[in-house]
Amino acid sequence: MRFLPLIWSGIWRKPGRTILMFLQISVAFALFGVLQGLKTGVEHLVAAARADLLIVHTRANLFSPLPLGLLERIKSVPGVKMVVPVELSGATYQKPDQQLGIVAVSTEGDWLSAFTFMVTPEHAAALRNTRTGALILEATAKKYGWKIGDHIPLMTRTVLLGASAAWEFEVAGTFSDSDIGGGGDKILINFSYYNEARQAGKNTVNHFNVAVTDPKLAVSVADEIDRRFANSSNETKSESLRELAQLELQSIGDLNFLIRAIVGAVLVALLFATSTMMMQSIRERTAELAVLKTLGFTDRAVFLLILAEAVVVCVVAAACGLALALFAFPFAARFISGLSMPLVVVEIGLASALLVALVSAGVPAILAARLRITEALASR
Repeated sequence: MRFLPLIWSGIWRKPGRTILMFLQISVAFALFGVLQGLKTGVEHLVAAARADLLIVHTRANLFSPLPLGLLERIKSVPGVKMVVPVELSGATYQKPDQQLGIVAVSTEGDWLSAFTFMVTPEHAAALRNTRTGALILEATAKKYGWKIGDHIPLMTRTVLLGASAAWEFEVAGTFSDSDIGGGGDKILINFSYYNEARQAGKNTVNHFNVAVTDPKLAVSVADEIDRRFANSSNETKSESLRELAQLELQSIGDLNFLIRAIVGAVLVALLFATSTMMMQSIRERTAELAVLKTLGFTDRAVFLLILAEAVVVCVVAAACGLALALFAFPFAARFISGLSMPLVVVEIGLASALLVALVSAGVPAILAARLRITEALASR
């Protein structure tokens, strides 16, 4: 503890340089935290995606229609727990930019087991018992100030009977969605009502949500479903929610390589910058270090003193940068649902900061330890 004043005075000998180093390190580790947190968070979300929930759609894409009549054949596949038809559409509220997704689902039986939606039993029953009812995503209801019992008019892209584009729903409750791609404003409505009201596409669906009895059976169930419709006019492709999440992640590119390249380049640049500043600091303090040795400081004590200065600056600055990244993640979570920065990223960041400090200050500390008193003072 008696060396703390010396460490503190050495750090603030040149305030401008110390502040510049502090800012460089903070920014570098804020970037490190955001990128590593993004990578780890997204991987965690993909791993958490349900493997026991299959999406059965046409081999062409997710939005080509499938006949509703396929439901019973899918339901008869061994290992299938629940099959729910799903039809997707779009609508606007009062302005063109107030867009909502409409998800029409069958609310029969244990339909929620085939979704990532979280709905209270009361709201699920209210939707089932209200023909024109709708469940509103909690964030959407808060955004527009909708509450249970409200009647909301929507302009839909689906042509309704009577050639009217206006569609009115009664708010029956709210829900939340834990899906990795569950962001965006949307509402749930009764498929039976939707199917009766539309002019075109009756008795067809975008896809079927299929819940399996055991996640270990997901692959075999998916293969069996696709086998049953192979070479037919309605060839299917069955994918688990986890597989779809992985495909979505892969569509970004090689995220691991990209992040490692950026973080590596930043840390190498930071290492050179801090090493240069430490070397400059030692050159400026040659006489001061010689005086310390004259007063009885050993080579080892001087070596540890220089290392301690670098460690304090790097670790404290890295902690500030990581705290800034941690503070930024709630805002990033608005774009990637459920995103967070695991504690392990903070631990790795602090360990990396310690390593940067030791490597960047290693050579300057050795030079300071080997400093000869006579040579250092002779030049003064």
